[in-house]
Amino acid sequence: MTGFPLTLAQYREAYASGSLTPAAAVHEVYRRIAAHADPAVFITLRPEAEVAAEALDLPAGPLHGIPVAVKDNIAVAGLPTTCACPDYACVATEDAAVVARLRRAGALVIGKTNLDQFATGLVGVRSPYGVPRNALAPALVPGGSSSGSAVAVAAGLVPLALGTDTAGSGRVPAGLNNIVGLKPTLGALSTRGVVPACRTLDCVSVFALTVEDAFAGFAALAGFDPDDPFSRPVAVGRPGPLTLRVGVPDAASRRFAGDALSEAAFEAALADLGALGAALVPVDLTPFFAAAALLYDGPWVAERWEAIRALITTRPEALHPATRAITERATAFSAADAFAGRYRLAELRRATETVWQSIDALCVPTFPRPQTLEALAADPIGPNAELGTYTNFVNLLDLCALAVPSHPRADGGPAGVTLIAPAGRDAALVPLGDGLHRAGGTPMGATGALLPQAPETDPERAAGDEIELAVVGAHLSGLPLNGELTSLGARRLRAVATTPDYRLFALPGAGPRRPGLVRVAAGAGTAIATEVWALAPDAFGRFVAAIPAPLGIGTLRLADGTSPKGFLCEAEGVREAKDVSTHGGWRAYLAAGRAG
Repeated sequence: MTGFPLTLAQYREAYASGSLTPAAAVHEVYRRIAAHADPAVFITLRPEAEVAAEALDLPAGPLHGIPVAVKDNIAVAGLPTTCACPDYACVATEDAAVVARLRRAGALVIGKTNLDQFATGLVGVRSPYGVPRNALAPALVPGGSSSGSAVAVAAGLVPLALGTDTAGSGRVPAGLNNIVGLKPTLGALSTRGVVPACRTLDCVSVFALTVEDAFAGFAALAGFDPDDPFSRPVAVGRPGPLTLRVGVPDAASRRFAGDALSEAAFEAALADLGALGAALVPVDLTPFFAAAALLYDGPWVAERWEAIRALITTRPEALHPATRAITERATAFSAADAFAGRYRLAELRRATETVWQSIDALCVPTFPRPQTLEALAADPIGPNAELGTYTNFVNLLDLCALAVPSHPRADGGPAGVTLIAPAGRDAALVPLGDGLHRAGGTPMGATGALLPQAPETDPERAAGDEIELAVVGAHLSGLPLNGELTSLGARRLRAVATTPDYRLFALPGAGPRRPGLVRVAAGAGTAIATEVWALAPDAFGRFVAAIPAPLGIGTLRLADGTSPKGFLCEAEGVREAKDVSTHGGWRAYLAAGRAG
């Protein structure tokens, strides 16, 4: 399998070189599915000959020749939509809107994947069509409700799959199978032709082996659908600079159910955030957790009842016992309760709005800890509820999210993280998600293949008569004195380390904590992280005039070969200061202090 494409870029390269055709790719996908020997991944497969014939004349779109699996609550013309309930099954006469977009983008729809019945569950075992094996560890639950889609990608059967997400169904199975799960802004992808779970909260999600591929799938499928009353115009945008103010759960908000291995893996991810240049901001998640409680303990469960009213009122025995038990809770709520729930959610949305004034994104564990099939057999409800700890509030609060693999647990088990941002900021999560994925060092899914090397980009340089200024401490993005730069119209160009000719010291004194950078003999120091900013000459002059002793401005030598102006410290100023050079930068030093 290592010689066959796994990512979209590899498929495109193989097609462009002529070493592979879409028809040959179809044959290989079906061979992989057979070799994987897990009949519970797909509920329905299209005939190979039919897909191969379709592959001979595909649109030249952004997903040309890309095999895609589709969760079986999303309509594919000519195939039954079962929602993992045989008594509900009916053959779709037309594609769901997102499937129609798949076809227009040139994708090859392979078949329909298994799920927790009626998308009710985060465990992936509530299906009469069997339980897909977790691609990493068969003893673990595969995660749901989009279990089949996640496993199909993690096992390398297809590079892209569609799921749905209401309470975490596009994120939990991604985390449990070591892949990427993109839960877009509500309404960005049409849900016309998708059997609803909670119609006001549902969205179509995207699974892939890389962040780049997940976003490419999202971009190809996004668009306003006037025939979907829950669709809304959402700009796809383009991934930009790294998000630098990242909220993390404060001490009281960290929930790992006593699992030290999962907690340690999350701490490793936070260290990666610091190394990527992010400023970590502790966040009290109490109002977020309060919103999450509304999803199953509040009147929103009535939406699940409404979605299958005809079936549950006439043939309740057709439902999986867990699905039925959860859905029948709806009978305890009145119309007045529904309005009370909406009012409470409005209060919680307002309570969480202030959080986004101090952060650009929130980073949380995707789940507190992995769950085993054995634990679920002993308690069918508890482990499922625990898996939704950090996911249930996202759709209710109108947020977008990106689940990415990170450092695995010490026992090799999965322990991914999820980045969350306000609606419409999907693209802003991409650079940070990719950075965290790469820093974790895990192979793609269960394929054993490493992430492709990140494409090289030309670093941005100052324009015209602008002056480049390298900062190393409190003026870094998101730190207390950064406003002194931005108020002068400075713009961030790039992040780059110095040559290993410097020492970094934590200076004593009142006010914002500041470092002092001192140049030493060539090669006798450490490479120190910097950010390079561009200022107009008059702004540069005003900025430099305000710098207090023992700091000053000199010329720095950076690892990219440039020599911008930058902060340096007088030797006398560090005589009683603490040498923090081993941390490699001021952010990492601050992060280490918080962790301690």
